Amino acid sequence: MTVEVTLKQIQDLRTNFLKELENRGECSVHPDDLERIKSGDEWLQRFLLHHDAREKEAYDMLWEAVVWRKEFKTNEINESNVNLDFLKEGIFFYHGRDKEGCLLFIFKAKKHVKGQYDFEDVKRAVIYWLERMERYDKGKPVSLFFDMEGCGVSTVDMDIIKYIIHVFKNYYPNFLNYIIILEMAWILNALFKVIKTMLPEKAVERIKMIKKPDLKSYVDPDQSLKCWGGNDNYVFVFEPEEREVSHSTTIINNKKVHFADGSPNTETSTSYADQSESGGSALKVTPASIITFVKEGTELVSTLELHNTDKEIIFSYKMKTTSPEKFRVRPSAGCLPPGGSATVSVTLLHGFQLGGLSRDKFLIMSMPVDSVDLSPQELIELWKNTSNKSISEHRLRCSQGDQLVKNGSAIPSHTQLDGDKPQLTQISNKLLQLSNCQSELHVVVKRTQQLQWIMMFLVVCLGLLTLYVFKNAVYDRPGFCYKDRRDEDVDL
Repeated sequence: MTVEVTLKQIQDLRTNFLKELENRGECSVHPDDLERIKSGDEWLQRFLLHHDAREKEAYDMLWEAVVWRKEFKTNEINESNVNLDFLKEGIFFYHGRDKEGCLLFIFKAKKHVKGQYDFEDVKRAVIYWLERMERYDKGKPVSLFFDMEGCGVSTVDMDIIKYIIHVFKNYYPNFLNYIIILEMAWILNALFKVIKTMLPEKAVERIKMIKKPDLKSYVDPDQSLKCWGGNDNYVFVFEPEEREVSHSTTIINNKKVHFADGSPNTETSTSYADQSESGGSALKVTPASIITFVKEGTELVSTLELHNTDKEIIFSYKMKTTSPEKFRVRPSAGCLPPGGSATVSVTLLHGFQLGGLSRDKFLIMSMPVDSVDLSPQELIELWKNTSNKSISEHRLRCSQGDQLVKNGSAIPSHTQLDGDKPQLTQISNKLLQLSNCQSELHVVVKRTQQLQWIMMFLVVCLGLLTLYVFKNAVYDRPGFCYKDRRDEDVDL
C-alpha cells in the first residue's frame, strides 16, 4: 500500500532540519544539498516515503545522508576524479528499464575481480553511477540488477554488494525498486541470506532471484540484453555524462578547478556563460568559449586572438590552465595597448591522449596597467602580486576540431558515424556472440576438467578393487596349495 505524504509533513521536516542546522552550523552541510532542502519538496518527500511517513526516522536519515554526502564529497564526484579505467570495464552501468519503468542499475559480477582495484575507487564509482542516474531520471527509483552468471564463492565480492545495499538503505531515500538477482549459483544462497538481514522487510519482498526464462516477468525482452535471453544487443561503451549548465550559479558540475601556470596554483570556481566576456572586461577573446584543436603537422594546435577593445586603458593578460603539464602556451602573458591585439598559440604536448581534452580548461586573466613596455620579469612580478587589484577572468573549454573524442581515442564525426552504423552494429553483434561463446567454452572446459578428475578417481578405485578380488579368488580356489617354508626346513 502506497503511503501518503502530506505537505505539512514535508514542511515540518524542513523546519526541524533548519532549526538543528542553526546549532550545527551551515558548514556541516554541502551548499547544494542545503539549497535542495530549502527550495524543493521532492527530496524531503522521498525521505518520508522511505520510512512510511514516520517523521522522526525520516529526520534522522536526512541528517545522516547530508553529513555523509559532505564527508564523502558526493557532490564533487565526476569523471575527472573517479577511476576511469574501472568505469570503462563495464562492471557497473545502467541500461534498459524494468516493467515498472525504472532504470536497471546493472552489476556484472563476473567482470569484477576482488582486489584488482582499490576499494575506495570502487565505492566512488558506485556513487558516481547513483548520482548520475538520480540526475538522469529526476530521482525516480531504480532496480538493482545483479548479473551473477558465472560467479562462484571464490569470485563474488560480498564487500561491494554489501556496500551497495548499505548506501541504498541509508543515503538514497526511496531510490530502490526491485533487487533482481539473475542466475545465481545455489552455493551462494547462504551468502545472500546475509544481504537479506541488512534490509527492512518491505525491501526483502522486492528481492527476485530468477533464471533467464523468468526474467520476462520483470523486464520486457526488448529491454533485456541478448546475454540474458532478450532482444537488446546493446554493448556497453562508457560515455561521459552530459551535464546541464546552470546559469544561476557560479559552479559547474559542483566542482572546483585548479588553474596553474608554474606559479602557485590559484583555485577558482568555474563559470561558463554564453558570453564572450567575463565580468565586463574590455579584453575580447576569440573564440569566446571553446578552444578547438586542429592538427598542424604532427601537433595539435589552437590559436586564440586577444583584443583590447578599450581606447584608453592598457591591459596586461595572463593565461593559465588546469593541466600545465599537457600544454605549451606561447606567449602566456603580455600587455595590450588600447585597441591592440595579440595571438596566443596553445599546443597539446606529445604523449597525452585526446580523450582528456574535454576535461581541460583555460583561464585568461586581465587587469589594467600603466605601461605597455613591461619586461618578462616585470610581468612575472606583476602577476605574483595581484592582491587589491581588479582582475577580470575569462574561461574556456577544450575540444578537438572536426572529430569527437570517445574513451581516449579519436572517432569519426556524427555524419560519418551514422553511415557506418550497420557495420558497427554487425561488429558489435559478432563481438557479443564471440564473448558469449568464450564464456560458454570456459564453463565447458571447467566441467570437462572436473569429469576427468572424477574418472581418474573411479579408475584408481576400480583397479584397487580388481586386485583385491583377484587375490582373494586365487587363494580360495580348490587345489591351491600354500606351502609353508617352515615345513620344508623340518624335512631337511
